Amino acid sequence: MPGLVVFRRRWSVGSDDLVVPGAFLLTIHLICFVIVGFSLGFFEYNTQILSIKLLFYHLIGYLLILFFSICVEIGICVISMRGSILDAEARTSINIWIYLKSLVILFDIAWLVVGSIWLGHYYATSPIDDPKKVYIAIIICNWVLVVITLITIWCTFDAAGRSWVKMKKYQRSMRETESRFNYKRSNSMNRNWRQRKVMRAYQDSWDHRCRLLFCCMGSSERNRNSFTDIARLLSDFFRELDVVPSDVVAGLVLLRKFQRLEREAIVRQRKNGTYEFLSGVPITERTQFLALNDAKNYDFFQTVIHYMYFAQGAYGWPMYVIINRTKMWHLLPELKCFGCCCGSGDEAEVIQDNCCLCNYAALKKTLQLGDIDIVYATYHVDVGETPFFVAIDYTQRAIVISIRGTLSMKDILTDLNAEGEVLPLHPPRDDWLGHKGMVQAAIYIRNKLQEENLIEKALQRNPDRHTHTFDLVLVGHSLGAGTAAILAILLKPDHPTLQCFSYSPPGGLLSMPAVEYSKSFITSVVLGKDVVPRIGLNQMEALRADLINAIQRSVDPKWKTISCSVICCGCGPEPTSVVNMSGQDTHINQYQEERGTARSTSAHPTDSSIALTLHQPLYPPGRIIHIVRHHPKPDEQKYDSGWRNVLKNREPVYQAIWADSTDFDEVLISPVMLQDHMPDKVLAALKKNQLFLLILFDFKLSQR
Repeated sequence: MPGLVVFRRRWSVGSDDLVVPGAFLLTIHLICFVIVGFSLGFFEYNTQILSIKLLFYHLIGYLLILFFSICVEIGICVISMRGSILDAEARTSINIWIYLKSLVILFDIAWLVVGSIWLGHYYATSPIDDPKKVYIAIIICNWVLVVITLITIWCTFDAAGRSWVKMKKYQRSMRETESRFNYKRSNSMNRNWRQRKVMRAYQDSWDHRCRLLFCCMGSSERNRNSFTDIARLLSDFFRELDVVPSDVVAGLVLLRKFQRLEREAIVRQRKNGTYEFLSGVPITERTQFLALNDAKNYDFFQTVIHYMYFAQGAYGWPMYVIINRTKMWHLLPELKCFGCCCGSGDEAEVIQDNCCLCNYAALKKTLQLGDIDIVYATYHVDVGETPFFVAIDYTQRAIVISIRGTLSMKDILTDLNAEGEVLPLHPPRDDWLGHKGMVQAAIYIRNKLQEENLIEKALQRNPDRHTHTFDLVLVGHSLGAGTAAILAILLKPDHPTLQCFSYSPPGGLLSMPAVEYSKSFITSVVLGKDVVPRIGLNQMEALRADLINAIQRSVDPKWKTISCSVICCGCGPEPTSVVNMSGQDTHINQYQEERGTARSTSAHPTDSSIALTLHQPLYPPGRIIHIVRHHPKPDEQKYDSGWRNVLKNREPVYQAIWADSTDFDEVLISPVMLQDHMPDKVLAALKKNQLFLLILFDFKLSQR
């Protein structure tokens, strides 16, 4: 940070990012230099023979090229290691070394071409065996290096880099003019045509990346519109922030450590009565744990676990294979080719499954937990159109609509279409906003239910078992959770007894008025430090401010900051900024104040004339059950050794607490932030929480 400017354009790499590639090339070239030098000194070359003479002089020339490459790469590594992330002045001479390296690469390519020609003409006929084998190995190795170098250059190419440089040059000239003649530009002219040109260039760049990443999806009008919306959203989010990907990595490393120090300081100061943190959540006297010793709460929690199987089953065979790696063969009898041979009859309507109905087979295996009849299952997927199934749960006396979470590239596009959109209610309510992509998915499923009359078919499926009296239940995980919650709000007027169970819902889902309304019929479940319930546009903008604040506090080189989280699994030396803050409540309070200021302002960190995006906050839906982990410390285990002997050594204890939607307004950086989102992990945590309470209850009974 900032991006490297060479060849009159900006690149998506910083001047302090060249340590690793420079060290890699240096190592390979040193090895090649030793091998070539050994070949020249150890083998005898009869220069009277033309092919050997050409080989000999070509090796000498290549030895010189390797020598210059090594010298330049040492210079690049040394200079790239200077200064902190923001101290680009200490690395200004890196441009000269990059130009030298480019020149050496051109000579290298030319010499490799000459060497390849020699191999084509003389390799088979040359009488010298060992040197030519060494030679072909060197040629192949260096061609591979050239290809890797060119791919790296392509990956770091910034399509709008030249426009960026022109804009920055113009801005500098305007600032110099202002200071020289002592006048101020009008604020209305801040966004000049050069800035708009750069914004358009970056929007086009993001649009091109989306089309490249999702090239297998085709180019329908819906996809093109989604690409355009997402490109505009991403270009606005990174508006003129001169950061590169490695800056984000370094910022996340620092932010994780700052968050840990902040939690320790809060516990140490007993701020707001906090005496510990569980999964990043402050535990105080006001924290409400789910009282599962009460029969009503216990039955409700059993229902939560029960419907998690429905949410997991919607993923079909991919999730079944992941969870049941050693039992994949259990699916075989359920597949169409085997089922037809056995003459199995199934009244369910299955849409767009594969030829063997693998998804439907996995669904039936997953739902072998009671008397369940699947009525309809569709695996059609498109942008804003999510797979779902309808089933009759005789055990719970409910009609269940389960919506699949993110599993395909089209689902990802639905996730990324994250701006707020007014919910289609009658009468309309302008302050009831929802995630745009999931609103579209909910409308699609609602229309499908009405067109196919699916709810009515399920209610009239089995009059003898009173299915017409069953309640409606909506469930889903991740994308399916958000879609189910919005669909529940849309269907609530027609189905007053409707209930919704939303597992790991996205954070940027509903505006606060819609959240308050949903608390009477939607229950959300969040595990640990799951990142998805903490991600919305507003939360990402807060994360952007936190990352910039963390980077600005860094005083170490970027390579040192990143390596502290890599070396020996995070056992490297702590960054200086973290060491300075450790145990110093004054510094931590100052950090909290600076973070709050950075979050509340929409100004660019280096140019106050540039406004950054600030979206309206959106939150997870309904009442939220947060499953948190408690890792007992050694001094705690001696007090609970009786019941703890039943659990595995060092196994965390899972506990359920009631959380508020606003508790998930900050992304917690953690190694388990993605793992905690997986549906099998959520189900396992729910069952472990129940198991822990049963063990604890039995232990207390045995002590009486």
